[in-house]
Amino acid sequence: QVQLVESGGGLEQAGGSLRLSCAASGRTFSVYAMGWFRQAPGKEREFVAALSWRGGVTYYADSVKGRFTISRDNAKNTLYLQMNSLKPEDTAVYYCAARRYTGSYYIGYEYDFWGQGTQVTVSS
Repeated sequence: QVQLVESGGGLEQAGGSLRLSCAASGRTFSVYAMGWFRQAPGKEREFVAALSWRGGVTYYADSVKGRFTISRDNAKNTLYLQMNSLKPEDTAVYYCAARRYTGSYYIGYEYDFWGQGTQVTVSS
């Protein structure tokens, strides 16, 4: 099992920045990749960004490309999401997820472990 704990959410004005963190513990050696998803009220969960844990290859949703950056600190087993130029439409609960195998990084159900989520609210 892998446990994931997100932090760093909050309230920010449009145009501002936030950094989310996701601390992983447990059988972290089994993790192949990690990602961020988000879910806004009344909407389905959507892919935000992903990163292959060993190779560091990154993937982004078109809606956040150029504004968000996913990164990792292997020594700390921590995943980050730097969010710049925030927009009101970025408001959502953000979830960290981890997967043990390769596949389509954009598909949520292919991830094996999930955090509890952290709220991000962007005011206009």
